[in-house]
Amino acid sequence: MRYLAIDYGNKRIGLAICDPDETIASPLTVIENKKPLEQIARTIESEDVDAIVIGLPLNMDDSTGPQAKLTLKFAEQLRKNIDLPIHFQDERLTSFAADEKLASAELTTKKKKKLRDAIAAAEILQAFLDQKKQN
Repeated sequence: MRYLAIDYGNKRIGLAICDPDETIASPLTVIENKKPLEQIARTIESEDVDAIVIGLPLNMDDSTGPQAKLTLKFAEQLRKNIDLPIHFQDERLTSFAADEKLASAELTTKKKKKLRDAIAAAEILQAFLDQKKQN
């Protein structure tokens, strides 16, 4: 099964994909948050996606903050437009992990910022796949 992970943000949305064996999550791309449903639908078709994993940015106390509410609203829009199963994965600290991976890269701050969202989406997806294997 191929999963597409989405790291939803107000300005940018990171996308990642896994291999059909559900072993490795890889950063795919970052899209601007302008008509994202169309771009995501094209990605789903071109990458032969079977299901979606959306990172849910819960607060450290497990409560739902403003960004998590925006993410849930986006997921509802996605659900109305795309007929695939949608799963949620706790995304706390994935941006931090992405920053750690980019720290040693010899890239400009602007390039790191753009890659960060796709790498965070891959972190979300890898956590989902690892948790799935454990269960």
